[in-house]
Amino acid sequence: MKQFISFVIKEAKHIVRDKRTMLILFGMPIMMMLIFGFAISTDVKNVRTVIVVSQIDHLTQAVVERLSASEYFEIVAVVSVPKEAEQMIRNQKADMAVVFADDFASKHTGMQFIVDGADPNMARQWINYATSVILNHGGGLVNAKMLYNPQMKSAYNFVPAIMGMLLMLICAMMTSISIVREKEKGTMEVLLVSPVRPLMVIIAKAIPYLVLAFFILIVILLMARFVLAVPLQGSLLLILAVSVIYILLALSLGLLISNIAQTQLVALLMSAMVLLMPVVMLSGMMFPVESMPEILQWISALMPPRYYIDAMRKLMIMGVGMGAIMKEMLILLGMTALFLTIALVKFNKRME
Repeated sequence: MKQFISFVIKEAKHIVRDKRTMLILFGMPIMMMLIFGFAISTDVKNVRTVIVVSQIDHLTQAVVERLSASEYFEIVAVVSVPKEAEQMIRNQKADMAVVFADDFASKHTGMQFIVDGADPNMARQWINYATSVILNHGGGLVNAKMLYNPQMKSAYNFVPAIMGMLLMLICAMMTSISIVREKEKGTMEVLLVSPVRPLMVIIAKAIPYLVLAFFILIVILLMARFVLAVPLQGSLLLILAVSVIYILLALSLGLLISNIAQTQLVALLMSAMVLLMPVVMLSGMMFPVESMPEILQWISALMPPRYYIDAMRKLMIMGVGMGAIMKEMLILLGMTALFLTIALVKFNKRME
């Protein structure tokens, strides 16, 4: 046991002394949180809006005032015909137009949006925000209520996704590179003929990354709460428990990659191809899984980050209990057992 602990301490000292590794481990999460939290934002603000109305009545005036008072829209002009508004959008002087019918006040219907659709995602966002603002006005129509994210902040969506991406990349990629580095230098054979069993050597190399990943998780949660103002509605213990399962899963993937790759470059490329692109594109981090083609939805179902991100969104934003994330937990546990078993069996075969 003392020898095993000595291996763990040796690996931990090796990681701490490597300034580049420490910069990646702690610098990347902080930078990614700041970039996704502030710079890369899908929040709608100051959308240049044209009002199209032939005659102003009390209800139309109320809707226009509500649009103007919101932080999302800026009324740049009021015109009488839709063609004028459309021309302003074509000339890049406006982003969208709200067209009111002549009988809007009496029928409470008859409204049209003319939107610059060059960016379809933002166009849909503008329409959704405008609809929300209009439907929420106190003078009539319909009263709508936005649950969990009333300010519609994009950070609420990005932070759980960043957690899933960072923990997967750091644990899997750094673990695989660490083990492959030993093979490249020829020191792995020296470690494997030591009194400690080969399997214990690999576990000893993974434990420091497990501890570091836990510290990184704490840093991310603190930044989410106090820098990005993302709530932690659910149980903190449950958030940590699901995260530990996910970290173990990522370490298992790193061990599996290290068994296949022979050089650090190959391990890095495999980590990028197997982890980075699928995590970003197919986990629901950037795009809703439901809007993907059916074949990509099936591929997405194989991505571990998808279930971790779903669980974190439910725990952090919705504040649900364990019963609501039981499906995600069981899938993550099953994937962890599968990847760990494959990695250990493959490692034992190589030792034989």
